[in-house]
Amino acid sequence: MLLKNKNINLRALEPEDLEFLFQIENDESFWEVSHTQTPFSKFVLKQYLENAHLDIYEAKQLRLIIEENSSEKAIGTIDLFDFNPQHKRAGIGILIHPDFQKNGFASEALSLLISYAFSHLNLHQLYANITVDNAKSISLFKKYHFKKIGVKKDWILSEGKYKDEILFQLIKE
Repeated sequence: MLLKNKNINLRALEPEDLEFLFQIENDESFWEVSHTQTPFSKFVLKQYLENAHLDIYEAKQLRLIIEENSSEKAIGTIDLFDFNPQHKRAGIGILIHPDFQKNGFASEALSLLISYAFSHLNLHQLYANITVDNAKSISLFKKYHFKKIGVKKDWILSEGKYKDEILFQLIKE
């Protein structure tokens, strides 16, 4: 199966994911990387889930739940965003719930999504935007051969200070 390995499964959003999404989308510690400024209501998230069935070619994005196989518990999300079928590229974002970090799940999810994006969606390239102080994410994307191609100076305003953001890119060989 393309989106599954022995430890995790990347699956479509389900109505039952409402509580999990509510929890992570309203966790302010994630707002910097998700560019969120206000909390999400359950009503808004429920509407989002109702439209999550849209094809990536329609929605220009794809959000998948990272599910631990042994418990069938949602542990994070992985996204393809800014999907551009004309130029065959998309951005990637990963979020792992703090209770499940440092278990290799982000690495496994990224590996599965890279394979899916290049083989099934026939993309030519993927990219990620990572703040300079996010050493875990930088290390993760470098592990999968994403190359640093530029730095956006003073790109993210966080807690009254500007941070640079690194643009990483992976081009299919």
